Amino acid sequence: MTARIGVVTFPGSLDDGDAARAVRIAGGEPVRLWHGDADLHRVDAVVLPGGFSYGDYLRCGAIARFAPVMETIVDAARGGLPVLGICNGFQILCEAHLLPGALTRNQHLHFRNRDQILRIEATGTAWTNTYQAGQEILIPVKNGEGCYVADAATLDRIEAEGQVVARYVGGNPNGSQRDIAAITNSAGNVVGIMPHPEHAVEALTGPSLDGLGFFTSVLKHLVGAPA
Repeated sequence: MTARIGVVTFPGSLDDGDAARAVRIAGGEPVRLWHGDADLHRVDAVVLPGGFSYGDYLRCGAIARFAPVMETIVDAARGGLPVLGICNGFQILCEAHLLPGALTRNQHLHFRNRDQILRIEATGTAWTNTYQAGQEILIPVKNGEGCYVADAATLDRIEAEGQVVARYVGGNPNGSQRDIAAITNSAGNVVGIMPHPEHAVEALTGPSLDGLGFFTSVLKHLVGAPA
């Protein structure tokens, strides 16, 4: 049975179609979810895509956090549902307190769009289990508010507990503390990443195929998950 991976569309989402295509290329069944519908339609995992949810008014992800679909996703994630937040989705996960810390304006105050090398640090998550620890991958980054910040105690804790999923290599594009590009919750089912793995899943459009592992990983995780 093909795993059903939900992809949420908020007003202002830009990369929901790309995320759905990545799910399909990986071998899953993408299921489109609407921000105003609290029903997850029996999906096995969820992707919160990049973009500018609700226009990024107030603060990035702050309004989306209260969408009806997010109320259901928060409860389901706390129960073990795999959730991947990409760029704006990462911001939403932090606003929803599913992940620690916050994403703020890039330190140089410029929008940054480039292909970026990342080093995978944690391979025990639902979204990174097909990678090798220390593996370097090339995927695009495009953000204006991608600087990951947290207090020193939180940074020390997520480092010690292996919750840093990926770091920037060859230059930090936004000033994120400790070069953090992606983190996970303590259970490993929720991951937030600022760069865009969904834009590196096919040779025609991406700088590599390196992002595909995020989507094949969740399918592998679901196969091994208890029924």
